[in-house]
Amino acid sequence: MQKTQVLAFLFLLFVLSCAQLEKQKYNGVYGSGRGQLVLATGSPGELGLLKAIAETFAQQEDVTVCWIKAGSGRSLQLLREKKVDAIMVHAPEAEKEAVAEGWAARRTLIGSNEFYLVGPKNDPAGVSGAKTIVEAYKKIAAKRAKFLSRADNSGTHKKEMAIWKKAGIDPQGDWYIRTGDFMMATLRRANAEKGYFMTDSSTWVVGKDKMPNLKLLFRGDRFIVNVYHALCQPPGAAPGVSIAARFVEFLASEKAQHILRNFGKDKYGEALYNDAKYARQYE
Repeated sequence: MQKTQVLAFLFLLFVLSCAQLEKQKYNGVYGSGRGQLVLATGSPGELGLLKAIAETFAQQEDVTVCWIKAGSGRSLQLLREKKVDAIMVHAPEAEKEAVAEGWAARRTLIGSNEFYLVGPKNDPAGVSGAKTIVEAYKKIAAKRAKFLSRADNSGTHKKEMAIWKKAGIDPQGDWYIRTGDFMMATLRRANAEKGYFMTDSSTWVVGKDKMPNLKLLFRGDRFIVNVYHALCQPPGAAPGVSIAARFVEFLASEKAQHILRNFGKDKYGEALYNDAKYARQYE
């Protein structure tokens, strides 16, 4: 092989390696357009909703959508640090603060699900008889029944801590297990250890058939309705701002809302999310 051929081959390997490293930075890459949008979210990405919406947007706008898997707290941090262009999160108070402080913009309602309290089928704490989620948490603490917390500053963790606060309880002890992990992973661990866990309804619909040790024990409290918003960088803050703004606008469009309100029906017999029109009553 001639020297020029060797150099060309080495250059090709370098380009391919760089492309592979770039892909490894993300948990998902959708589309292959000229523009790029970097977005952070948790369960909507993990369960496939983001892929369904992003592929349509990418084709329509000639962009590539790159997903970073992160809970709401981490997603907000990434936005603040200008490491992502947009986020899809469920941490309303933190979102409002971000907009008020000026490092997030275009906060847009996109949909909702709700939190479910699941646990061992024999329900040792008796939470199935609770009238409110606060009462259910009090029963778990009183019994010192095993409870798994994501403990990761995600939207789920923020809501959990708000419930403990309303209950007047600082959860401590070997019964209270901090996983530091994502929703599905923590749900699987709760199943393995036969503990209580507050999961979102979407993840439960997807995973329940693989959780033989768990049962849905409590739902329906208005306080645990889970509302999602999209936010993006403010004007002029980053190169991808214009694409991010168009994506947030797209999420509220009828085309994206149709995808969202029907997502999961074909595979699970029910939608995983409610659309923005339904979610608005919980704003």
